[in-house]
Amino acid sequence: MSSEPPARPAVLSAVAVLVAFLLTALRLKRRRGRPPTDARAADLTVRADDGVPLAVEEDGDANAALTVVFVHGFTAQLGEFDGQRDALRGSARLVLYDQRGHGRSGWGDARHATIDQCGRDLAAVIDARVPTGPIVLVGHSLGGMTVMALADQRPELFGTRIVGTCLLATSAGRVLESALGRVGSILLLRTGLFRVYLWWLRLWAPVLERFRVRGSRLAYAFTRHYLFGSTDATPVLVRQVQSMLEETPVPIVAAFYPAFVDHDKVAALAALRDIPVLVAVGSDDRLTPAHHSEVIVENLGNDVEHLVVPGAGHSVNFTYPELINEALQRLLVRAGKRITAAA
Repeated sequence: MSSEPPARPAVLSAVAVLVAFLLTALRLKRRRGRPPTDARAADLTVRADDGVPLAVEEDGDANAALTVVFVHGFTAQLGEFDGQRDALRGSARLVLYDQRGHGRSGWGDARHATIDQCGRDLAAVIDARVPTGPIVLVGHSLGGMTVMALADQRPELFGTRIVGTCLLATSAGRVLESALGRVGSILLLRTGLFRVYLWWLRLWAPVLERFRVRGSRLAYAFTRHYLFGSTDATPVLVRQVQSMLEETPVPIVAAFYPAFVDHDKVAALAALRDIPVLVAVGSDDRLTPAHHSEVIVENLGNDVEHLVVPGAGHSVNFTYPELINEALQRLLVRAGKRITAAA
């Protein structure tokens, strides 16, 4: 009689993994063409250049001379700007949208999960919803990188159509080196092991999503450590940010990770040198530390406000809305002066 163990458990395990993979893949496929949940938002859907539907919302004075376009961060959604939306509603026309794969927006080919594609998505929103008139862009984290990608692709917009920009808790490059640290960068980035890890993560992401537990204490601790600083974390705020971040499926998160490895848009900042810019960051930001903002400021012109919020982390616009809103109001005033001078 053979002493080999039966293969049935292994086969069943493999089948279970395959089924989980297919179920999650099916959900993401449906997500590609998923319409927004309400009729008002459906009317404002913009198609990206590859056909992905981007959910857009508009607010504020529809007849205002200036339009502010908000671009949210990685694994967030347009709701992260609710505090800014309330504060600026009476000062400008507001346009907000969910980045691809986030919030109510659709999802496409995973190979298009790049910062350059996000820049083209922003261009599509501007062309469709703000075809004329001056614009101020506000980008947080990935949103700021998206603005830089647009500056790289269409620099002629900056100084003509785009008359002001806010780069909030973001980076022009080498962002993963800060997140991994010096030793981690040497061991993972320079050896290529991190790319191997990312390949593994993308392979198993559907399974991880299938068995993902939302609202866990581990995820709470991760959110508290990486998204908050020493003075701006309360249990309520941490849970609010945690809940928002956990709405983005793991396969989409994994698809975007490689984009941060090669992100380098320092040269693109040249397009912003002749317009008012607000660069804001929390002093305790662990994802895009304050020195990333210093690099950005060094590559801009003279009309720059550099705001470092003591004790704040990466979610500075969420935890210190009053300070960020006041700085944005100052940016709008500076942009308004530019519009008047050009008239």
